[in-house]
Amino acid sequence: MSVNQNLEKTGSAAYLCEEYLKNNFIDPATCERLGVKRGLRNPNGTGVLAGLTNVCDVVGYDLVDGKPVPAPGKLIYRGIDVANIVEAAYKEDRFVFEEVIWLLLFGSLPNAEDLARFRKILEENRALPDNFAEDMIMKAPSPNIMNKMARSVLALYSYDDAPEDMSLANILAQSIGLIASLPTIMVNAYQIKRRVYDRQSMYLHLPVPGQSTAEHILATYRADQKFTKEEAKLLDLCLVLHADHGGGNNSTFACRVLSSSGTDTYSAIAAAIGSLKGPKHGGANHKVMQMLDYMKQDIRDYYDDEEVSEYLRKLLAKEAGDRSGLIYGMGHAVYTQSDPRAVILRSHAVELAHEKGFDDEFHLLCAVERLGPAIIEEVKGKAACANVDLFSGLIYRMLGISDDLFTPLFAISRIPGWCAHRVEEVVFANRIIRPAYKYLGKEQKYIPLEAR
Repeated sequence: MSVNQNLEKTGSAAYLCEEYLKNNFIDPATCERLGVKRGLRNPNGTGVLAGLTNVCDVVGYDLVDGKPVPAPGKLIYRGIDVANIVEAAYKEDRFVFEEVIWLLLFGSLPNAEDLARFRKILEENRALPDNFAEDMIMKAPSPNIMNKMARSVLALYSYDDAPEDMSLANILAQSIGLIASLPTIMVNAYQIKRRVYDRQSMYLHLPVPGQSTAEHILATYRADQKFTKEEAKLLDLCLVLHADHGGGNNSTFACRVLSSSGTDTYSAIAAAIGSLKGPKHGGANHKVMQMLDYMKQDIRDYYDDEEVSEYLRKLLAKEAGDRSGLIYGMGHAVYTQSDPRAVILRSHAVELAHEKGFDDEFHLLCAVERLGPAIIEEVKGKAACANVDLFSGLIYRMLGISDDLFTPLFAISRIPGWCAHRVEEVVFANRIIRPAYKYLGKEQKYIPLEAR
């Protein structure tokens, strides 16, 4: 029996909640009065400047007289616009996620020899340590793959001969090992989850030499190990676009916070995975697909802009969908006019959507992207644009990937960025991150136990 079940059985849960709420309350208006920057956001909506980085820049607005003015979004890896990387990948018909890993970690584009050597290193480190899958994954399956991934990353500490070595060489070696092995951990965790919780057959395929990360994921995920190059390239595109998003996004900041304390690589990356699991962060693409399913169920004519617009208003009014009052896949903390990742994904997903029979779903999401901004402006009075989550979940679904892996795939994509920021934090920042909180509690006297 779990702690929660025991508390419910004994009637203690309600009492404990009542006791907490009786003695605790913080009025959000107090934050405004005291100038507290909730969510580490400035009054104008921009993020509080908390550090410096050479890794990634996220551009979503221009500052004019201290006020953010909407501008077309840009995502820049080490000074290179990600749109140019994607353009080169399709022009040269090759996989580029491994190149992006090198770029983020080291700060330069690898030459052909470096890239070939690096791809080989990643391939050689995809296999898990002996008995790891049996001892760490099979014996303790999880219904949520993100939790299993975080636990497995922490467990890898025990397989490292120098887990606490904070030298640059060792942290880079640990980073490369985690980047290489996390896709294998993800697929293994999913297969065990299928068997234990879904009562379906599981398939544990060994890594195949010579494959890119995207190919490795599809080959180990699918029972027949078959996929087309176009499918793998689209997955590679998703990996590239999610690889980093600046030092201020929640999971990367969590990684940097832990890294600033001097803790080990495995603890810092596990914390980032825990952050990304949240539906306000990495779990958003899953919520988009739930919203899409509601739309397909409730909208009669997917191609009627007026009916779609009315449904979006109902979503905001908490009268439809999951009643959250949100249009998932719309809005971003930085991007105001456009999210370049959403723009790129949409342009490359249309062909597969037609090929796989997802024309209606793709059209509905394009309608959300097209109609949503004006409706959000009308109802909430703020600017919003489509974000990457609007299309990434549909792409995964078109690739036949289970909803269980939407957020884990985000983690596979983002771990190069986490590691690059961790290295930067350890080598250059050298100061523990420690913001302040204003204490609001009232003074009270200690009362002896017999007098309470």
